[in-house]
Amino acid sequence: MNDHNPFAGYQLPPLAWLRAFEAAARHQSFTLAAAELNLTQAAVSHQVRSLEKHLGVVLFERLPRSLRLTDIGAAYLPPLRNSFDELAAATAGLFGPVGKRMLTIRAPISLLALWLAPRLPKFQKQWPDISLRISTIVWAPASSEEVADIDIRFGDGKWSGVKSTLLLRHNVIVVCAPGMAEGDDDAARLKSLVTNRMLIHVTGYENLWQRLAQSAGFVLPPAPGMNIDTTISALEMAASGVGPAIVLDGLAEAYILDGRLEKPIEASLPVEESHYIVQAQGGKRMTAEAMLFMKWLNEEAEK
Repeated sequence: MNDHNPFAGYQLPPLAWLRAFEAAARHQSFTLAAAELNLTQAAVSHQVRSLEKHLGVVLFERLPRSLRLTDIGAAYLPPLRNSFDELAAATAGLFGPVGKRMLTIRAPISLLALWLAPRLPKFQKQWPDISLRISTIVWAPASSEEVADIDIRFGDGKWSGVKSTLLLRHNVIVVCAPGMAEGDDDAARLKSLVTNRMLIHVTGYENLWQRLAQSAGFVLPPAPGMNIDTTISALEMAASGVGPAIVLDGLAEAYILDGRLEKPIEASLPVEESHYIVQAQGGKRMTAEAMLFMKWLNEEAEK
């Protein structure tokens, strides 16, 4: 059987022209694209015009102080970026990074300690030439002067000036010290937990105890509570016997598996917030190492 490639007779544009177009589209400027590519502004402009002539279309509207993609330019950009990303990740994945590389990661402290840290040895074993520098946050910053190759945030995914890619979606569950809950069903065990107990919740989820009680068919009376700003602190408090806690399910796995905590009821509640990988719009493209790490993160999240 003869294989037929429908694109065999099509002459693809030179890679340099495509890189010039992608950088100019990202920066909306030939000048800024030239600085990134270590070329002159005239060289970038010439390469983009050569690409437009090759394709037979106009990719940019040339404005007095900036560029604006035409409709066909905007349609061409996403598949081109995806192709660059796949090529960079495949090259790094197959041949490894060139020399020692530093990858900067910023993530919420609870996600780092409870979900990412147990998985990082696998990444380091596979890619020993990539060094990691990690910084932690409690709440997603409105803005930050620190630049991270991989920036993970928890929230609704709607932050100005960034593109958000879903990493982990969660429900919230109840956890408590072993033996703390009593009863034969969810409603009875939940009642035993909330009666005369110090109820623990993470900042931002103060109403979830009431919602769980309502779903179990009873009204939760006023009770003493503890508001904590991180999931890891809430889990430690619960494991110490202070009281039951409501936490994100994906972050409680290790505590439940090793027996420090148990999940006394099957009921759970969805939350609107999730963990996202965010990328600044504009600026430099992600490095091959960052794209490799992002691909690995997504694979781990799907397991």
